[in-house]
Amino acid sequence: MVHFGLIDDWEPEPGRLTTWVAAPESAARAKSAPRHPAPPSHQQEQYLRLADQHAAADFRYSGLCLVTAEIPTGDLRRDAMTRAVNAFLSRHDTFRTWFRIGADGAIQRHLVPEADVEFVPVDYGWVDNSSTVRDHVEKTTPGPFDWDCFTFGAIEREQSTTVYLAVDHLHTDGFGQYLSGFDLALLYAREVWDEMPDALAPAASYLDYCTAERAFTTQMSLTSPGVRKWMELIRGNGGALPSFPLDLGTRTDVYNRSAHRTVTLFDEHTAARLERRCQDNGAEFIGGIFAAAALVERALVDSDYYFGMTPVTTRGTAAERASVGWYVTLLPVAFPLGLSSSFDRTVKLAQHAYENGLRLTPTSFQRVVELLPPDSDLDLSPGWACPMISYVDARELPGNEAFDVASCGLYANRAASEQVLIWINRMTERTTLSVIYPDTPIAHRSVDRYVAQLAAVFADAARKETA
Repeated sequence: MVHFGLIDDWEPEPGRLTTWVAAPESAARAKSAPRHPAPPSHQQEQYLRLADQHAAADFRYSGLCLVTAEIPTGDLRRDAMTRAVNAFLSRHDTFRTWFRIGADGAIQRHLVPEADVEFVPVDYGWVDNSSTVRDHVEKTTPGPFDWDCFTFGAIEREQSTTVYLAVDHLHTDGFGQYLSGFDLALLYAREVWDEMPDALAPAASYLDYCTAERAFTTQMSLTSPGVRKWMELIRGNGGALPSFPLDLGTRTDVYNRSAHRTVTLFDEHTAARLERRCQDNGAEFIGGIFAAAALVERALVDSDYYFGMTPVTTRGTAAERASVGWYVTLLPVAFPLGLSSSFDRTVKLAQHAYENGLRLTPTSFQRVVELLPPDSDLDLSPGWACPMISYVDARELPGNEAFDVASCGLYANRAASEQVLIWINRMTERTTLSVIYPDTPIAHRSVDRYVAQLAAVFADAARKETA
């Protein structure tokens, strides 16, 4: 299975540590890279402004994403890995850009010429414990305002090798993390096996995507249909974004750091039964997830209206589906529950709400917030945060058949946390739930209650026949 968690949960075995970082000459040349007209995406701009606002925090406020895998061989070829790393960075142009905030407050992108990108191996010798490796990864991977905010590494032993990529969230989303591991594996295999076919599809330019996104959203106004729909939904929720239904015990005078837990929700046999019940009601598995979430809120706080948020990919072409970048937008899933607590009725409503939400994919919510006048009746600010539920069917991801063999891992740093973020991942043999939330005693108890209730709703829905 894929292991999820915070970097603190990563336990690589001892071995000889080699990292791949920007060569000093490459880093120096990157600092003088010319400006590029492509703006950051809306998601990137919000992220960068928050990182700048909290630059004085005594910990890494920005997100650090760590992708790991185990190779059942101890003879990693460093020269081949070096070529694979540099080919990977050349393949995805997001890794050749860096940002600064200009004197006018605008975020400026700089593009490093491909010829100036060179990552080189650095041998750190034998490392005896996993905490040393974790500290090394976090301390040597720069933050989002540095070009080289990504590092690569290998921990070699006699019989196996752990490989990793650590990259600031600025350059990747969940799918991009999966894709990065797949790309690196194929690029390395191409270097060591003469007969290895080139199985990598052409990757789209993330800079082109950002340019196209801004060209579209610049034309929006408060009267645009998508903007009006977002405002209607928020007004229907009391003028505010959704919030977690239980108390999290957070404070506003300190940073609330992240806590994490991952649980197995059910096996694939149960998932298949749940999916059939959804299909019997004209819904998909994703509809079942939000039906369950709505019924959980009904049980916990007697809510008769559900308003949730879910991230979805904005990759629209085959080339974009082969591209690493932050191709994500948040969408609403909102619907009234009425008087009935029936799963069959609720899943129909949830599926319809999800499909309605998909129509807002081109309407960036960040842009909606930008358009609101200062005297708006909606309680939104540039630093807004809200809970979310993400669903990924990992059986459809490239290279998923190797997840168990390679003991893959996806980890995040212990950054600041204000809300509850849930990822539900359907694997070949099991469906898991991972949650990141504020590390407070109250939040631990609240999340425990929520997850237990959600698991119970799923179990009940999978067990019963369609009404």
